[in-house]
Amino acid sequence: MPKAADIGGKRLISLAPDAWAQWVTQRSDVVAREVVTSEFQWINRASDVLMRCFSPEHGEFLQLTELQIRYKPRLPRRMRAYAGLAEEAFDLPVFPVLINILPSKRGSQVAERYESEFMGLHARQDYRVINLWTVDANMVLQRPLPTLLPFAPVLKGGDQQPVVVRALDMLRQDEKLSDLEPLLAFFASFVFDIPVVQQIMRWDMSVLRESPWYQEILEQGLAEGMEKGIEKGMEKGMQQGIRQGMQQGMQQGMQQGMQQGALRQLLRLLRARFQITPPTIQIRLQQLDTDQLEQLVDVALAVGSLDEFMLQIPAMPGNGKH
Repeated sequence: MPKAADIGGKRLISLAPDAWAQWVTQRSDVVAREVVTSEFQWINRASDVLMRCFSPEHGEFLQLTELQIRYKPRLPRRMRAYAGLAEEAFDLPVFPVLINILPSKRGSQVAERYESEFMGLHARQDYRVINLWTVDANMVLQRPLPTLLPFAPVLKGGDQQPVVVRALDMLRQDEKLSDLEPLLAFFASFVFDIPVVQQIMRWDMSVLRESPWYQEILEQGLAEGMEKGIEKGMEKGMQQGIRQGMQQGMQQGMQQGMQQGALRQLLRLLRARFQITPPTIQIRLQQLDTDQLEQLVDVALAVGSLDEFMLQIPAMPGNGKH
């Protein structure tokens, strides 16, 4: 029996590997022979899944799936690298697929291939792109495609309560799928208010915190902040003295960067849930440390209104005193 928190890409695709391979390749005769795990160390992240497949027409091949919360500009290069490494390791052709779960907030255009040119030499890697917000939710429910059931709320037409309830019923009817209910609740929170989600299904933060997608949302903000903070810290440190200044500047920069990253992540979540973040809230949040901001991420997911969230913001020492 898998652990309750085992809701990464490998687990989801392993629920129905044949159905998944046929869907992403758009070929009904494809058979998934095995999900590759430890024997290929480059493909060992929760968002990457490599399968050995077979087709009567094309023989044995590898199907590589990259699951991402949102598209990132560096993904084409990653797809090229993973496809090349897999082909070299197994001496088999590779069919790579990039799955984007949510639209990019920055409006980035999703590239469908990797292309580069250097000193007259050209490189290209094609891969299939599937944006889940363009996938018909009813198709997933009718097929059925169990791997996509937890994503039903963010599919096309999935932002309707009857669709989510039906997906929930399908998960609960199958013992192998029932522990995916918190993941369905997580993605439902992107289109419904948290109290509505809690009325419909089980909301378990202890499980969600172990989800690679929850971690990715949190870590993206921290990583961006740390990079900028380290740059600022290094610049300041060099002015104070090469060795001592670099050490102090990097430490201060990392702390500041982590705080800024956590703040950006929390503001993104608030805007996604409540469509507006008043400047007064931003000013109050800027005064909090990284631990306080990370705790408020859980609060932002659980509260039902922006006013309720504001009541949970810790008071700063000296506030209201003269």
